[in-house]
Amino acid sequence: MTISRIDPWSALKVSFLLAVGIGVMIVISTVVVWNVLDAMNVFASIRDLLETLGSAPLLELMQYLEFGRVVSFSIIVAVIDIVLLTFLGAIIAVLYNLIAMLVGGTHITITDE
Repeated sequence: MTISRIDPWSALKVSFLLAVGIGVMIVISTVVVWNVLDAMNVFASIRDLLETLGSAPLLELMQYLEFGRVVSFSIIVAVIDIVLLTFLGAIIAVLYNLIAMLVGGTHITITDE
């Protein structure tokens, strides 16, 4: 059998669904990692260290490690991931079709067991 053409529309749909799955995993893993670090008192230890050093500008940086900001950033990364991976899947399908016209496609062997 030969795979001589991939429909860009179907590749777009499949890559969108895979990208949504990856985006959900990014957000969930961010929440889990933040909660684990918070349960281990990592953020409190960093805050105590910065208070001991007496560095006010560094203490202001700790506000960027709050749960809401970290999750918001991960959601933004997930949305960018969804958009980029969706269009990348369609572009790869179009590129494959162009290359398959030159070389004849990809030959595969399927056996029945």
